[in-house]
Amino acid sequence: MPATEVPLHRSLLVRLLAASLTIAVTAIIATAWLTFRSTTQVIRQQQGQSLADYSQVYDTLIGYAAAHTDWTGAGPVVAELARQTNRRITLTTTDRTLLADSAPGPSLRDAAPSATVDPLRLEADLSGRPQNSIDPRAIGPYRVTGKDANSRQSAAQAAVACLSGLGVPARVVTQPNGRPVVRADEVDLADFTGYCPTLSWLATATWAEQRQLDDLIERTNTCLGTKLVTGIAAGTFTPTPALPSDTCLIEGRRAQLRNHVAPPALVFVTAPHTDPGGTAIDLSRPNLVRIFGVTGLVLALAIVVTVLAGSRLVRPLRALAAAAHRPTATRFTAGTRDEIGYLADALNDLTERREEGERQRRELVGDVAHELRSPLTNICSWLEGAQDGVVPLDPRLLDLLLDEAVLLQHIIDDLRDLAAADAGTLRLHREPADVEDLTAQVVEAHDGAARTAGVRLELVHAGAPQAFVDPQRLRQMIGNLVANAIRHTPAGGSVTVRPALHGDRLTITVTDTGVGISPSDLPRVFDRFWRADTSRSRATGGSGLGLSIVRKLAEAHGGTVTAASTLDAGSTFTIRLPAQEGQLPAA
Repeated sequence: MPATEVPLHRSLLVRLLAASLTIAVTAIIATAWLTFRSTTQVIRQQQGQSLADYSQVYDTLIGYAAAHTDWTGAGPVVAELARQTNRRITLTTTDRTLLADSAPGPSLRDAAPSATVDPLRLEADLSGRPQNSIDPRAIGPYRVTGKDANSRQSAAQAAVACLSGLGVPARVVTQPNGRPVVRADEVDLADFTGYCPTLSWLATATWAEQRQLDDLIERTNTCLGTKLVTGIAAGTFTPTPALPSDTCLIEGRRAQLRNHVAPPALVFVTAPHTDPGGTAIDLSRPNLVRIFGVTGLVLALAIVVTVLAGSRLVRPLRALAAAAHRPTATRFTAGTRDEIGYLADALNDLTERREEGERQRRELVGDVAHELRSPLTNICSWLEGAQDGVVPLDPRLLDLLLDEAVLLQHIIDDLRDLAAADAGTLRLHREPADVEDLTAQVVEAHDGAARTAGVRLELVHAGAPQAFVDPQRLRQMIGNLVANAIRHTPAGGSVTVRPALHGDRLTITVTDTGVGISPSDLPRVFDRFWRADTSRSRATGGSGLGLSIVRKLAEAHGGTVTAASTLDAGSTFTIRLPAQEGQLPAA
């Protein structure tokens, strides 16, 4: 069919452009709507919700509160934080009395605070510590100073020197309360207290610490209502309540530290010079023009990209269509490995198969003409001779004419079977059959031809029971193999037929001691009209279709036929078929 111009509305380029534009417009509208909604919601939220992005502000103020008893000097700290974060930072008491403000702005009395700054009750999402835990920088009366700090520092250095002499690397670490402790990696220092006595002394509390620890024990037991807690090691502290004693311990420590840290305060982190209840969406005419301009630019870019991509896609498709409509076979190279490249490969493969089919058709026509010419020529020659009185019309001539007619009928029957197999109309009539009985019938039918050729034909009984096959077609397969074997076995040789059942597979082998087949010819033995004799001589007889028919009938049964041969030593042909009904393909 000649190539025709594709209507514009059916063009792949137009459809691709329409789909791309639809996607682009939908994406732009959806993105603009979602952006507007999301931005409006975020801006209308109270400014304190953004403090999660400024944990530095919270941590700095907690550190200040842990080290000071009030917020008197917090102004410079708030101003520095505002400079670093470019935000307005406001600090108030819990009753909204202003303590420090980095910049003037609208009142925050009705706004929600960003966080509550209390070193004795930390917020987990901002501090990274357990909820309501005590900041470790809140030391209060537990700070080790003066002579105690100096003496313990000297003792810690002596302990490190002692451990170094024992081959144990150690170091001095100063805790937040100023207490020096000795640390060693992967070593339990308790095992070395006998060698370095200062280690035990460093673990004891100072006089000031012990007073606070005793007070903490009394507060904890009062909370518990029993003397459950009898001692607390110096420098220890339970950060999260896990047991009732832990909760009472923490509450007692809070009571001790409350007068040594700044009182709880509220912190507000807002945008500078911005009304917390206002909106930042500006829908003025210039902004609307800018929005629509950007949208139009995106649409134009989508159109250009789609046209370029569509043109690049359509160009090889048009070349493929043109190559497919040429009367002569051509090859096409797409140069890509995408779908178009696969399509080009498929077209090239189709072209090759078409050429191969044409070649086989020409060969088949030539082979059929050649096979039919010889018997027809013989029949015509004998009839002309009889008509001219050169050859007497006697029983011998009739026998010769009948033989040639039978050969013609055999060739026509073989061609009919092959045509039916190629068209998928070859019908099998499967039924349970005695394989050895069928094989014996074939051997008996060919015994006369074998004796005439001086070949010994024998059947080896291997105990093959019944199989679900087409008896007539099975005899035809075995008969073709036996006839082929007798034809190519010289006098004095033998042909052996052996049926067997291996599991659920029926196997029939026909072995001869004939001339064999060369390795280069073996792959072609099942081709139609193929003979090893390149002169196409009929010296060996046969139509050249027998083995092809065997292969087609085996495949129709859902099986295979294979050939193995050694030149000048003989050949073996093996038929393998499913033996059970359920294994067979649908007829």
